[in-house]
Amino acid sequence: MLEKLSTPGPEILSVGEMIRAEQLAIGTGFTSLSLMEKAGNAVAEHIHNQWSPRETVVLCGPGNNGGDGFVTAAALARRGWPVRVCCLVDSSSLFGDAKEVSATWLGEVSPMGPEMISGAEIIIDAIFGAGLSRPISGVALKTLEAANRSGKPIVAVDLPSGIDGDTGELMGFAASCHSTVTFFRPKRGHLLMPARRYIGETIVKDIGIPEEVLEEISPKTFVNQPEYWEFEIPWPNLSTHKFGRGHLVVVGSDKMTGATRLAARAAMRIGAGLVTVLSPPSAVPIYSLDDPVLIVKPLREDFNVSRDIDDKRKNTALIGPGATIDEPTKFMLGQFMAENVTTVIDGGALSSFEDKPDELFEMTRGNKAVMTPHEGEFSRLFNLKGDKITRAAKAAVHSGAVVLLKGADSVIASPDGRICLNNNGPSWLATAGSGDVLAGAIAGLIAMGLPEFEATCVAVWVHGAAGSEFGPGLIASDLPELFPKVLTDLYCLR
Repeated sequence: MLEKLSTPGPEILSVGEMIRAEQLAIGTGFTSLSLMEKAGNAVAEHIHNQWSPRETVVLCGPGNNGGDGFVTAAALARRGWPVRVCCLVDSSSLFGDAKEVSATWLGEVSPMGPEMISGAEIIIDAIFGAGLSRPISGVALKTLEAANRSGKPIVAVDLPSGIDGDTGELMGFAASCHSTVTFFRPKRGHLLMPARRYIGETIVKDIGIPEEVLEEISPKTFVNQPEYWEFEIPWPNLSTHKFGRGHLVVVGSDKMTGATRLAARAAMRIGAGLVTVLSPPSAVPIYSLDDPVLIVKPLREDFNVSRDIDDKRKNTALIGPGATIDEPTKFMLGQFMAENVTTVIDGGALSSFEDKPDELFEMTRGNKAVMTPHEGEFSRLFNLKGDKITRAAKAAVHSGAVVLLKGADSVIASPDGRICLNNNGPSWLATAGSGDVLAGAIAGLIAMGLPEFEATCVAVWVHGAAGSEFGPGLIASDLPELFPKVLTDLYCLR
């Protein structure tokens, strides 16, 4: 089960930015020791609120994460919990704040080993957190493997040991946790795959770090949650007419008509005023009979779409759902770009440029565009290495387009450096046509007047919320019909 996330603010920090936040807090009068004490007490509070007192073992590492663990153990013991503590190193070799807080634990400190898991009903992983720089190994690995096998709830302090806090990558091994308690703001690793398989519910606790430190840090990565959107969805009012809600042009397919129809339906359900499908002549009857609200026009034999967008009220285009991978697809996209029509580029339109991606980027640079690749399409277009956030950010700068790198941990990157991470996409969305619905939703919101980055953020979130609303048995055609419910809930949040 993927984790829930409740956070006091939209910002997501890198490990380095979190260290900087702590340093800035210390500069305003806090001490590193007081922050450690607040962190450990916050973990204890979470555990005490979740369960009644029961046999608990705290696995402490040699650094600050282990220090948090000692504070947690002492705080639980004061509340009457039966607690055992083990440490990866001899407690006499601890140093700094970790050594000082270890003295607050009045019980025995045992050597770490898998035998310490026996009899425990709650296991607290305070071994490494975000401080691990190499794959987990040795007795720490054996102990965490035993914890994982036990089936008992594991609570991680900051991050499960074995997870890279910046990339979300697994460093050899991590135990699957019931919950993870972190502090001030989530880190990138809390939202990225594959870490999300191990983190459980992420609890972000306030430990007193002033909000003002964020002004100094200036983070560029944010969580995609409606309560943090600094923009308004363009809801209609009594004076709004259909052209005021945008006119989207969708390039249709003659073979995979379902993909185009799903995208067009999604655009209408998300709120676009009008949707025109440019259909190959042979498929016109299919689109005409499918949905009476669609405008259907036959594509010209020369694939000249410029005459179909000469009306400036046709302000947005979508090309790619069901599209054939060929030169005509590339030609039509070029026309949209030449006419300065904001364009969402999906599926077959992206794949048409796999052999010559620079041709695509020459079109998108200086124009308004959104590209929606999944990992396979992305890797074939961009020769980029690194974690998902880094790759998406570089791709957006290189192409000049907003890039949505899709997945359970979708990353939305803008050429201006803004990055949004989405974490509400359920596993039910792994079904044919789901991506076509998402592309249509993005295009529909852009047609309504939202800028490309903001429209992509809203569409990705609504898409995920609709998937969660339906649950098991979801097929792509269910999603647009759930948009009204999700949008109504958003409307009521205004």
